[in-house]
Formats: sequence, C-alpha cells, structure tokens
Amino acid sequence: MMLKRFFAAAFSVNLCLCAMSVSADEKIPLDVNGDGTIDAFDMVSARQNGMDSRELSELCSYLLGNGAGSSGEDVLIDESCILEPKGTVHTGDGTYYGGGYVGGCAMLDPVSADYWIVAMNLADYNNAQLAGAYLEVTGELGTINMLVTDLLPEGKKGDLDLYVDAFPLIAPKEKGRVPVSWKIIPLDTAEDAPVCYKYKEGTSEFWCGVQVRNHRYPISRLEYLGENGEFVELPRRQYNYFESMDMGKGPFTFRITDIYGQMIIDENIPLSCDDSEIIEGHVQFPE
Repeated sequence: MMLKRFFAAAFSVNLCLCAMSVSADEKIPLDVNGDGTIDAFDMVSARQNGMDSRELSELCSYLLGNGAGSSGEDVLIDESCILEPKGTVHTGDGTYYGGGYVGGCAMLDPVSADYWIVAMNLADYNNAQLAGAYLEVTGELGTINMLVTDLLPEGKKGDLDLYVDAFPLIAPKEKGRVPVSWKIIPLDTAEDAPVCYKYKEGTSEFWCGVQVRNHRYPISRLEYLGENGEFVELPRRQYNYFESMDMGKGPFTFRITDIYGQMIIDENIPLSCDDSEIIEGHVQFPE
C-alpha cells in the first residue's frame, strides 16, 4: 500500500521528509550528525545538541523542500517516535542465564529454538519498547544475532544477559561477565513476511490485549482507528501487550510506528478470542 510522506515536527505541522544525500562540496551545513545525509536523524541530533531556533527552522524548511525520497518509496515518518539512528552501537556488560525461551517478560512464547535469546536491562527495554528486538551482539570471541525475549531488571543501561549456550560464542564462559557491544538489526523473518498479531487471554469486544509480532524493527507505538475516524493510541504494558477497553469487536485498522519513526497502516485485522492464534497482517516496515 502506498502511503503519503509525512513528518511530525516540533512546530506541530506536518513536513515532507526524505533522506537527502549531500556531496562533499555542497555548502548546506545541515548534516548535523555527519553521516552524509540530511534526514530526520539530523533533526533529532539538532534538538539534543541545542541548535538555535533559526537553524532548526532552516533544517525544517530544507526537509520540506526535498520532495520524494531517493529510494522512490513513500513512507510515513513520525519524528517524535525516533529512538536513535539506525545502526547505533550500545556497550555494556554481558552475562548469562538459563531462561528466556519460555515465560520471558516479553511474552513471545513460543520462542523458536532457531534463535539465540537474550534478556535486556530495564533502561533499554524501556517499558517493552525493545521487546522482540533483534540484536547483533559482539564479544571478544565473535558476533551472534539474538532476540530480546526477557528483562534483566538489575542490569545497568547497555547490559545484556545472554542465554547460557550462546555466551561461549562471544566470550569464554568461565569469565562470567564480559564487555559486549550490540546494535539493533532487521528481524530476518520479516524480510519476506508481514507483521502479525496475537491477542491476550481474556480478550473480547469489551477488553482487548494485542501484541505485534514479526516486526522488522522494534515497535514504539500502536494505534487503532476509532469510530470518529481518528487514530487512538493504545497504552503498552511492561509485558509487551497493548490494551484497551474501547476497541470493540473489530475488524481493526492499526497504525504501527517503529523506533525509527516509520509508520505502517494495516487494515481489516479481525478480533480473536483464541489466545493461541497468530493473525497475519498485510504490511511490513521498510528497511
């Protein structure tokens, strides 16, 4: 489904957004984060670094004038949901434990044995924002990909608790605690399949708990289209379900936003009272 390009800026207006490559000799000093493109991430960096209002206005105006993106794709972008630029590297301590495949805090059961799994510290987990995130984790012995299925409440920001059999792939097991680095990468199963949904036990037309699965990147926000034609944001629980007493009996139109501000709209999603059913959607986030 083709979507109009959208950008939510601090001035409460919608701006057209794209990633615009800039040549080395171009004299537009708007590449705030120095990555060679002018895009939403420059706006994030500009605000974090205290750019003055005149320069912020210039950056917004430049983004507005870019028109269609170089990729040729139309993408809805909500800048307010951007957590970090893609590829951001985090550092912390890595430990190991024996859980996470069943009963993890992210409630992603059943977790496929095809994945190495990991528990994430409370700060980065951020009220389930990184539940189901796919991470590239690196230690002294190598790099592996891991799925976030559980919570490490005692860990400091950046810390990970790896599944016990995965730990020796990145560091000697006898060390127990080692420095690690990690970054979020696209979920491999999302490459050729849409997002899907799982409803929580007890769901009915009077109360609903719904979880988004198989998302290419972690989810920041879930909204449903209300009877008045406006999208309504659903509150998220620490155990990775979005809940509401007002959604009704469906079918639903969902608007989902990932941590990079990318938005997709998924229509005609039925309500299910069967908490074992996985309902396939129709769309997936772009790369």
